[in-house]
Amino acid sequence: MPPLPSPPPRLGQHQGWFRQLLRLRGSVIPAVLPRTLLCMVFAGLIYALHQRQWPVSVPILGTLVPSLVLGLLLVFRTNTSYERFWEGRKLWGNVITLSRNLARHIWVAIAAPHPADHQAKVEAIHLLPAFAVAMKLHLRGQAPNSDLASLVSAPQFARLQTLQNPPLQITLWLAEYLQGQQAAGRLHPYQLTACLETLDGLVNSLGGCERILKTPMPLAYSIHLKQLLLLYCLALPFQMVASVGWATPLLVGLISFAVFGIEEIGIEIENPFGNDANDLPLDAICRTMVQNIEELLTTPPV
Repeated sequence: MPPLPSPPPRLGQHQGWFRQLLRLRGSVIPAVLPRTLLCMVFAGLIYALHQRQWPVSVPILGTLVPSLVLGLLLVFRTNTSYERFWEGRKLWGNVITLSRNLARHIWVAIAAPHPADHQAKVEAIHLLPAFAVAMKLHLRGQAPNSDLASLVSAPQFARLQTLQNPPLQITLWLAEYLQGQQAAGRLHPYQLTACLETLDGLVNSLGGCERILKTPMPLAYSIHLKQLLLLYCLALPFQMVASVGWATPLLVGLISFAVFGIEEIGIEIENPFGNDANDLPLDAICRTMVQNIEELLTTPPV
């Protein structure tokens, strides 16, 4: 069992603050730096023309893309992306809670008078972290791997490799197990209903994550925002070259870095299920679920 990742340092720690300040991985600097440098070079060109007495100072361009309109667009873009990120986190939180509840119900409520029954119950409970791992791989567009193979039987793993939606198949196996236990008289019909409702919740969480994944931001909106951002940044040197002079490229670079960075943050968290530093820690979540299930199986059922 791989160890769980250590908790991140508290934001209030002095060293942690400066360490994060200078950190590149997880920041948007690598993504926005080329655009920022382009705007700075363009601003330097405008300053050079201004020095040669060219009429490049056009303060009226400040009204071309009003800052208020651009700011509202950026805020809407970032808020929309963060809503998708937070909804994805809540859906995964539901997966964790529902899996724990269903594992507890199966472990405690279903009698296992024979060793074969006990082994079948353990295999059914292992299907719950298998669902989480399969869901993670499904959302990332990855094929079933060794992490999933360690939680299911060899025939089950071979079956999952042929499917487009492996986590859905895992819920079917769980439902078949629960119904079989009820038919054998080891599970009360009311308990079966409660377990199946919990299983429905897992499928609903899977569907919610698929909705986030397969509903990207409208392309026209993204294109229009990029066009306005570039137009705004390229118009900056015309507005400030007469009053700022040689500092024009520096100020343009600072403002460009700010606005391009806000847009890039929205892009980074728009799809929260990937492997980037700003995505949800799905690997750690799945490892936690596996560990929780293993700890449950070491506790004698009441």
